[in-house]
Amino acid sequence: MLKNYMEDAIDHLMPSVLQNYPEICKCDKCTLDIKAIALNGLKPMYTVTTNGSVYLKINELNNQFKIDIINEIMKAIEIVSKNPRHS
Repeated sequence: MLKNYMEDAIDHLMPSVLQNYPEICKCDKCTLDIKAIALNGLKPMYTVTTNGSVYLKINELNNQFKIDIINEIMKAIEIVSKNPRHS
């Protein structure tokens, strides 16, 4: 199974980042837009094996790795909050 580990990393970090933005919409469409925009700003990290997943989990402990993901999530929140696609 081919997996972009960055999706898991964003899923893990996004809820805590969103808590810092109580005023923004958190409907499914907006949160998916935030995730998509953040993913587009990050280098994909694909894994196929369990060993690859373990390596990427270890990399997640790296502070710069987390900071980069959080920064992309914050940029995406700003974009979506200014241009929500829902009515």
